[in-house]
Amino acid sequence: MSETIDFGGLRIAFDDRVLRPRTWTESQSRWAAELLPDLPEGDVLELCSGAGQIGLLAVADSPDRRLVCVDVNPAAVELTSANAEAAGLRHRVEMRHGLISEVLAPGERFALIVADPPWVRRAETQRFPEDPLLAIDGGDDGLDVVRKCVRAISEHLAEDGVALLQLGPGEQADEVSRLLLGTGLVATETREFGERGVLVRIDHLL
Repeated sequence: MSETIDFGGLRIAFDDRVLRPRTWTESQSRWAAELLPDLPEGDVLELCSGAGQIGLLAVADSPDRRLVCVDVNPAAVELTSANAEAAGLRHRVEMRHGLISEVLAPGERFALIVADPPWVRRAETQRFPEDPLLAIDGGDDGLDVVRKCVRAISEHLAEDGVALLQLGPGEQADEVSRLLLGTGLVATETREFGERGVLVRIDHLL
């Protein structure tokens, strides 16, 4: 059964096929929105978009920005489309269903990339029985999909663009810094939200 939640002023519909929108993740949207005016021209990419709330709120007040949402879950595409329509943003939103590595074209660049990948260790997913496994299972170390997001960021972030990556608490941010070595990107800021998660800003090296 579908439910609706207020997410930063947007009415976001979701159901048990996707992760319930968490209000603390409005921080990722608002950080993105603050950055957009100073970023180069170009679209915004949301990876692992779920119901689309993070990306939609990020671009809501930037009428010149288009949003491209990517998710492997067909339910996410359906819900993002409905939520974009409800927010009056459908004309600026494109949904792509499939693996990150397959739905982004070589040479495609984005001014801003936001990502909320699954980051729970597989052995710990049973702690969250209400969450769909596809949305939280990050593999043995919790970083399987994070690695794919980092790879996509390294290949598709525009010069002078910024990425905001959501991670789990603990040492995941340190591991991402290691993954960025040799990519020309660097983690420049980390914002911690206790046990809820961590946001990492990623920029090009100067």
